[in-house]
Amino acid sequence: MTDNNELSDEVSSLGAFSISLPVGDLAASIAFYEKLGFTAMGGDEGSWCMLKNGLATIGLFQGMFDKPMLTFNPGWTQSAAELDDFDDIRQVRDALTSAGVPVDSDTTSDSDSGPASFMVIDPDGNPILIDQHR
Repeated sequence: MTDNNELSDEVSSLGAFSISLPVGDLAASIAFYEKLGFTAMGGDEGSWCMLKNGLATIGLFQGMFDKPMLTFNPGWTQSAAELDDFDDIRQVRDALTSAGVPVDSDTTSDSDSGPASFMVIDPDGNPILIDQHR
């Protein structure tokens, strides 16, 4: 078992974890999180930005969704490095549906490999996005 105080780049079978936040003003939100010590690590010019502070990752998304959500990215480490060996999103979806977890917004049947996504909703209505980029 890993010591909870030890920084680690371990990845769960769901992939790298981040919190995705809807924002009204992307530039103002980036400036706020930079004051908290986060650094931009990716995004586009106007609708989203990923920020890191240590192993903490936050995605800021303007006009893309209504509620904060947990996000997992199969194939990535917490440091945003690509993994050679990981559970493909289709395997993750199959395991969850076999366990009785309903999925929403599922694009995994669009192809046999590569990018896809789906969502699950926890018992309190909180969305969880599983989003594979490659």
